[in-house]
Amino acid sequence: MDNKYPPAYEDMDDSRYSTEKTNDNILQPEEVFLQRQTSAKRLLSKEEQTKAARSDSMKKLTRGDSAKKLQTLNKFDPANAYSSTDTVLKPSTFFEKFQAWMINEGARKIFTAMWIIIHGLVFTMAFLNFLFHDNLKTARETFGITFVFARSAALVLHVDAAVILFPVCRNLISYLRQTPINTIIPLDQNIEFHKAIGWSILFFTIVHTVSHWINFYRLAVATNGGIVMWLKLNFISGPGATGYVMLIALIVMVCTAAEKPRRAHFNRFWYFHHLFVPFFGAWAFHGAFCMIQPDREPKCKDIASFWKYWIASGTIYIGERILREIRARHTTYISKVVMHPSKVVEIQVKKEHITTKAGQYIFLCCPEISLWEWHPFTLTSAPEEDFISVHVRVVGDFTEALAKKLGCDYEEEAKIRKKNKDRIKSQYDGIDISTNNLELQKVLPRVMVDGPFGSASEDVFKFEVSMLVGAGIGVTPFASILKSIWYRVNYPKKSTKLRKVYFFWICRDYDSFEWFQSLLSAIEEQDLQQFIEIHTYLTGRLRHSEVGNILVNDDGNIKDTITGLRSPTHYGRPNWDKIFSNMRDQYPSTDVGVFFCGPKPLGKQLHTKCNLWSQGFEDGTRFYYGKEIHVTSPGAGPWAIGSTQSVSWWSLSISTESLVKIKIICKGSGKVVHTGEATCGTGNHDFVVGDWDVNDKYFPVVYLEKDETCKGVGGLFEIYKTDEKSYY
Repeated sequence: MDNKYPPAYEDMDDSRYSTEKTNDNILQPEEVFLQRQTSAKRLLSKEEQTKAARSDSMKKLTRGDSAKKLQTLNKFDPANAYSSTDTVLKPSTFFEKFQAWMINEGARKIFTAMWIIIHGLVFTMAFLNFLFHDNLKTARETFGITFVFARSAALVLHVDAAVILFPVCRNLISYLRQTPINTIIPLDQNIEFHKAIGWSILFFTIVHTVSHWINFYRLAVATNGGIVMWLKLNFISGPGATGYVMLIALIVMVCTAAEKPRRAHFNRFWYFHHLFVPFFGAWAFHGAFCMIQPDREPKCKDIASFWKYWIASGTIYIGERILREIRARHTTYISKVVMHPSKVVEIQVKKEHITTKAGQYIFLCCPEISLWEWHPFTLTSAPEEDFISVHVRVVGDFTEALAKKLGCDYEEEAKIRKKNKDRIKSQYDGIDISTNNLELQKVLPRVMVDGPFGSASEDVFKFEVSMLVGAGIGVTPFASILKSIWYRVNYPKKSTKLRKVYFFWICRDYDSFEWFQSLLSAIEEQDLQQFIEIHTYLTGRLRHSEVGNILVNDDGNIKDTITGLRSPTHYGRPNWDKIFSNMRDQYPSTDVGVFFCGPKPLGKQLHTKCNLWSQGFEDGTRFYYGKEIHVTSPGAGPWAIGSTQSVSWWSLSISTESLVKIKIICKGSGKVVHTGEATCGTGNHDFVVGDWDVNDKYFPVVYLEKDETCKGVGGLFEIYKTDEKSYY
């Protein structure tokens, strides 16, 4: 099968790209121009600004003309073209409210409530049993109420242990997603469920541990053993020793699994999380010592019952780990490596016995780097293609090592490009990668693949209309989805329910996603049925060259000046209320799937909008929020001087009335956790988080005097030495 896109159709109807203007743009054209022009100028030196001021394009165009130029770029916006009232039609009856609530919230909240109720019932029933059971009178008289709390918490812990491994059995979750169980249990939130159980285990472990500390104290007092007896009971007795093994393992797992430490040091999280093996091992013997005995025989009949709870989930989990090892040894080889700009490496892999679906992800291991490291990557290939591919952004230890093993040395390539002034182009440009890197002549390393595993994006094809929203690095899973949609429409093998797709691409700049931009161009050129509508939103600042291109291009230019796409670029963030309002009016009595991948704050916003604009009555439009689609990122830092790193910029709180506040964590000769200006280290290692004003709010800059290790949360950071700083 030929997997390349057919030649672009030259006689495509361009009527939909008319220069029709609307009044519903997110920013007024004149405001957009002034903001972008000011932002672009701030990137230039004084000399460059002087040249820019003297350029013909800047001289000839008036302020109003410039605004018209930018307005032309927003010449067609389906979200605004179908303009109507933005009024939210709220449900009037209880049944309509319930129907609307069930669209996105019902199953998840009902399941959560049931799980909390089960915990409450287990603890309450256990508490009453241990409080009034006539066979435990001696224990209650010796230890008091803390004995009841310890035993009740232990029973809840056994229930949690029985299910905590189920959410991480990926093959099981992928299978259950295809069954009616998926409509009852929110399987797409399996990791959140796993975390919730983990926190529950931590809480009831604290209750159990503190209760037994008190119990041991009372036993030491009752036997006149004093502090020596208390220490023996804690650290030498069987329950005490195994309990501390479990407690230490649990604390380490929880601390390294917290979101920030996990993102910053994924490998540390991965290795330390395998402490669950000694954790469960110690648990198996923890209750086998029959320290607190009942009053009547048989006294130790029900001890060490942990295995009865754990056996089901533990067996399935062990089976999945064995299956991983078997699948990893299937024949795989790298068929192609594409070195994209902006430190993105595309890896195409041939593998036997593998069937994929759009939007799934795999785990990748390179034995030459580490036999034990498995990293998740979202597939960017379509199921219709005869290979699987991932796009790896070279950030972090593992991805840098992987790129070098594949012969992609970006530092050396940058020197060659600077010397030869060659441009490395994406494969979608139809030009092979030009490189003088001799490493590419070596034999490519072997990779092991586990998966694929399912994700919420598989549901795209279950709706008549789907909205796909990708922000920042979150565009990655949509490569597979959009390609698969294109194949299904142009080479249909079976009927599909999907009739229309709206893709919203939101990013600060396009520099890191040239490969994706080229893919969109290929899809757009050959989407003869206008099945996919692409809307790009640029939220960052424009460069001087981009401003110049906008100013000098004709209004009638078919392709967008910035992206090269036929669909225009919109400046600023999407007006979601307007978009959802117009989708509601355009598609009455329709189920619309909304699928998102990107920063969590935007995901919460879209989730809220889906609930707000969904209608519970029969003829209403229902927006089904498909949860955040899984995408992986190697983590942030450490960053070197001269590098540019982009992290979760949606976490910024930005307004036109205030300056940006950035949290910086600098680990050098000293320690600093501060916002705004801070001092790094114990000497004169000052750095400034600044050079912003209202028009320059999207680009905080960090300057370091020494080669410190710096890490930030929120924003695009450029790392410089202090002596290179140009003060404002």
